[in-house]
Parts: sequence; C-alpha cells; structure tokens
Amino acid sequence: MHELSMAYEINRIVDESVNADQKKFVKSVRVRIGKLQNILPDSLNFCFEAVNSTCGTMGPKLEIEQVPITAECNKCGSVNEIEGFVFRCIRCGSSDIKVITGNELSVIEIELFEEEDKEM
Repeated sequence: MHELSMAYEINRIVDESVNADQKKFVKSVRVRIGKLQNILPDSLNFCFEAVNSTCGTMGPKLEIEQVPITAECNKCGSVNEIEGFVFRCIRCGSSDIKVITGNELSVIEIELFEEEDKEM
C-alpha cells in the first residue's frame, strides 16, 4: 500500500511550501495523479485523512485530479486515450506508441483559509 507513503510525501511538500504559521490555515491540497501511477484515490484520501487528523479534528481536504493515459502513435500520428493497459494505437493497431500523459504525480495547489474563516 504505497498510498500511505504518498500521503506522507504530500504532507512533506506542504510543510516545505508553507511556513509554520500558515500550516494551520491549509484548507485543501490538490494533486494531479496519472493512472500509470497505480494509486487508488479512495485509499490515498483515507491515508491522507489519517495522517492529518489530530485529536478528532479534520485536516486539509485532498483533491485528486486523475489524468488518463494518452499516447501518440509513431506510425500514424494519432493521439488517443488508452483504455486498460493495452498499449496499441486504436486507429492502426501499431504498438509503436509514445505515452504522453498518465505518469503525472504532483502537488499542483495548496489552498489556505483566510484567518477569519478558520476561526469560525
């Protein structure tokens, strides 16, 4: 279950990106994860919540953007989304393809509460 280590890594990135005073104002963290990373969104959400919950209070919300696998055919030039894990061009059947998307794994946004919003 690499989702737990991923949740810790996301927290490390947040810690490096905001100063200690801002940490308590983190509202949400948005990540972009390609399907080739083989990360289960529900498991990652569960692990992220577990890592961030303290004394019954909820931590920041994790927003996951899943990126489909797309590939460009080196033979006919078409660009298509790959369904499942059959890496062939759906147009000409060639296996000579280049993966364009699906390997992404990044924190793309950290949203903070305004100080007044957090106190409510």
